[in-house]
Amino acid sequence: MNEKLSAFTEPFVALKNRVFAGLYFGESISLLGDAFTWVGLALLSYQFDKERSAVILATALTLRVAAFIVFSPFAGVLADRVSRKTILYTTHFARMAIVACLPFVNHEWQIYVLVFLLNFFNAFFTPTYRSVIPQVVDHEHYRQAVGLLTATFQILGVLGPGLAGILAVWFGARQIFFIDAVSFVIAAILILMLPASKMQKNVKQKQKPLTAWHDVIKGIKLLFKNPIIRFALFIEFVSAIAGAQILVNTVGHIKSSLHLDDRHYGWVMAAFGIGASIAAFAAGSLDKTKTRRLSLIVGALVLAITISITNFVGYPVMLILWLCAGLGQSLAEMPSETLIGENIADNEQGKVYGSHFAFSHLWWAIAYPIAGYTGSHFPGKDFLLGGVISGTVLLIALFFNNSAAKAHG
Repeated sequence: MNEKLSAFTEPFVALKNRVFAGLYFGESISLLGDAFTWVGLALLSYQFDKERSAVILATALTLRVAAFIVFSPFAGVLADRVSRKTILYTTHFARMAIVACLPFVNHEWQIYVLVFLLNFFNAFFTPTYRSVIPQVVDHEHYRQAVGLLTATFQILGVLGPGLAGILAVWFGARQIFFIDAVSFVIAAILILMLPASKMQKNVKQKQKPLTAWHDVIKGIKLLFKNPIIRFALFIEFVSAIAGAQILVNTVGHIKSSLHLDDRHYGWVMAAFGIGASIAAFAAGSLDKTKTRRLSLIVGALVLAITISITNFVGYPVMLILWLCAGLGQSLAEMPSETLIGENIADNEQGKVYGSHFAFSHLWWAIAYPIAGYTGSHFPGKDFLLGGVISGTVLLIALFFNNSAAKAHG
């Protein structure tokens, strides 16, 4: 019993590290604020045009992913060249200013411009933040730290929108953007209080200046050159295909196929988030192998199987399936970040995290249209087809990984 309990409490050990604790609480506050912004954008889109609100939101999401894909590789390069602390607090203040403009928009195009700018700075913040964690956390606690970050992300993803919805009723749809703006300020202050030297540890200035493109290409090569990281990245593609089906088609399945209401949709998505949170807390303790191969394969397999049978079960079973799908997604996606921290040299991690961030979002950019196509053209079989595609990609990834292992063996 104590061993099982320790699997969930072990991630909190990383908070004994003062620098990590400051980064963690700053990012948690910021993530909660992000939930307010996306709920506010959904409500704002509905205010602009009830009929086109889904199109406005979809366009905003596409711009978000596009900003990540284009700019995050360069952000990773910057993280290996300049002060990471400066990047972290500067991007927080920039995002605060952008979010504070959202309550005043009165044209659709203004939403698109502000969302793109917001995620331009997100693209620079996230790879830098990820590259800092292995610098400030001891190697023995690194997996636990990543597990805590991932679990917190999932929990806030479940609780944040609900809290945002309540405050939107009290304060109004436009006013809740100011809450996110304040969260960025608090997070930036927490970062300013931390020592810059800890975040820049083992990252040396380059003796010979290199072009940004040279470093971007190097980051991509390092990402795909390592067979362990490459396999984890392809498993993330499986996770994206299945995850996009869940995010895009669940609401249609609940309301059109099962003839249920928004409350049932909220519960089933909460089950997904709870499953992801549980796995995020426990994954670092359950799979301590160098490759995390077991975690990756089990996670991808669970995702593919659970969505494959969803079209043929009732709502109570779907709750259990979505809980399992959440477990699978965390098991499939979490290892990549720790594998980069453990297998890439300290002074190269920024550019590799940047490349990873771009490619992981490229997978979602591919997966969203697939989910949209299956949902619109094959209602009643959308999840089955998504599961078949996910399983096929998993088999391809396993085939190439085994072939590469034999070639090197």
